[in-house]
Amino acid sequence: MNEKIDPNNLVEGEDYYLTPEGYRCFTEKYHLKRGYCCKSGCRHCPYGFDKKTGEIKKK
Repeated sequence: MNEKIDPNNLVEGEDYYLTPEGYRCFTEKYHLKRGYCCKSGCRHCPYGFDKKTGEIKKK
């Protein structure tokens, strides 16, 4: 599933939600659909990236 994701076709509540501060927070489903880890320390990263160590810990 490594297709290009069109940012205009994201579904709120499925691909992301808005935080109380107004930021877009991507869901685990979105990350899996994207197909790779961006190594930004995302809140819902399904790949197990640890921002402190800089390593991806396989689950």
